[in-house]
This record gives sequence, C-alpha cells and structure tokens, in this order.
Amino acid sequence: MTDATAPLDSLMPGQLLARGTCRYLASLGFVTVEELVPTPGLRVDVMALGPKGEIWVIECKSGRADFASDHKWQGYLEWCDRFFWAVDGTFPTELLPDETGLVIADGYDAEILRMGPESKLAGARRKVLTQKFARHAARRLQTFRDPGIRALVDTDDDRLSGQG
Repeated sequence: MTDATAPLDSLMPGQLLARGTCRYLASLGFVTVEELVPTPGLRVDVMALGPKGEIWVIECKSGRADFASDHKWQGYLEWCDRFFWAVDGTFPTELLPDETGLVIADGYDAEILRMGPESKLAGARRKVLTQKFARHAARRLQTFRDPGIRALVDTDDDRLSGQG
C-alpha cells in the first residue's frame, strides 16, 4: 500500500506507477485500492471500481525484468472487466501483449494509451469482487486511523471474506 504521506523519493518504482495511475483514475471517477487479493495466489497492484460498477485491474511494471518475471498476469483476466499494464515512459512497450490495455504513468499522473478490451464479469463474480474491494478499502482505512487494530484482528482479507 502506498502511504499518501510518504515523500515520493521513498516509494519504489512500482509504487510510483500505482500512485500516478490511481490519481489519474480518480479524475475519471474511479476509486482504487492497491494490492488486493481477488483469489488466493493472486495479488493485483491496482484494482479500480468505476462509476458504473466496472472493475479494472492494473499491473504496474517498473522495467523489463519486472515484466519478464510476472508469470501470473493472465490469471488476473478472469477477475476484471478490463486489464491494463501501467509502465513509465521509458518502458519497452513492444514487450506488452497487444490484447491488453496500456497506461503510461509517473508518480503524479497517467494516461491511457490503449484501452484494454472489455470482457464483462459474471454478476456473481462482480458481487464477490465488489465486496472484497469494499472490505479491503475499509480495512485499509481502519488500520490507517488505528494502526493498533492489526494486533486485534486478522488482516488477511482472504480469510476475512471466507475465501481462503
């Protein structure tokens, strides 16, 4: 999770990409959470919930090696309506599959260069993901306001939701 009060120079490259992407998505009416676990074994960098209930997943890649080591990204496709990569302006975008969305980002903003193709989620899966999103966001807010709460409750979102 990116700490909103942290100086930008203390953030890792992927966190900077996530920050700029989340700021951009907010300007489009989306709300976002970082590091959400849709199912055991997968953790998305950014999940965005749009004004019409659409769910987007954005994976932030800080370089060629980061992308090459990601062998799980195709597993994210069944957990969103649209999938995107977020990279910086120096990333070799020809490495990214054409059938995915593309966002160019930095720590302050982002821009969609290629819209990810739409693949509508089934209603039941959308409901589960929306509930996970809400629980994840609420838990993050609660631990931000009361860091000591971590010692009182299990913060593993999978177990909390009965999915793990």
